[in-house]
Amino acid sequence: MRRIAHTAGQRGMTLIEIMVSLTVLGILILMGLPSFGEFLQNQQLRAATEALMNGMQVARGEAIKRNLAVQVSVGPGTGWTVTEAVTALPIQARSKNEGSPNAVVAVTPAGAAKVTFTPLGGVTANLDGSATITQLDITNPAGGACQSTGPMRCLRVTISGGGSLKMCDPNPGIATTDPRHC
Repeated sequence: MRRIAHTAGQRGMTLIEIMVSLTVLGILILMGLPSFGEFLQNQQLRAATEALMNGMQVARGEAIKRNLAVQVSVGPGTGWTVTEAVTALPIQARSKNEGSPNAVVAVTPAGAAKVTFTPLGGVTANLDGSATITQLDITNPAGGACQSTGPMRCLRVTISGGGSLKMCDPNPGIATTDPRHC
C-alpha cells in the first residue's frame, strides 16, 4: 500500500495578495459611485412622491371614515398637513425634511396649496375659496434635469375630481400604453 505524504502548505494570504484585493475592490467602488449617486437622487424623488401621495390618501380615507370634509395642505416643500376642513383640527402631518431634502414640488394650478375631500371621497372646492390642487410635479434639481431614457426620472401625482389619485411619469417619451404614462 502506498502512503501519500502530506506536506505542510502555506495558509492564509500574503501581504501582496491583500493589497491587490483591496486595490481591485477600490476600483470597483469608484466605478459604482456615479450610479449610486443617481440611485440615491431617484430614491429621494420616489420617497417624496410617495409621501405626497400618502398624504392625499390619508386625507381621503379620513374624510370617508369621519364622514367630514378633510383637507390636505401641501408645503413647504414636500411636507403636508391633513386637517378637518371646518374645524382645522390636525389629523396627520409630514415634514419636508423626512427623506427627500432635494425634491422640489410644483403645484398645478400655480398658487394652489390645498385639496379638500368630501365624505364620499371626491374633491370639492376649498372652504376658503382658494384654488384646488389638481397636479403635483416632483423634480430634483440637484440630480439634473428629468430625462426620458436617462437616470433622472421625475414623477407626477394627479388628483381627479372624483378623488382618484395617480402617480405617473410625466415624460412625453413614454408610450401611452405604458402604465407609467400620465
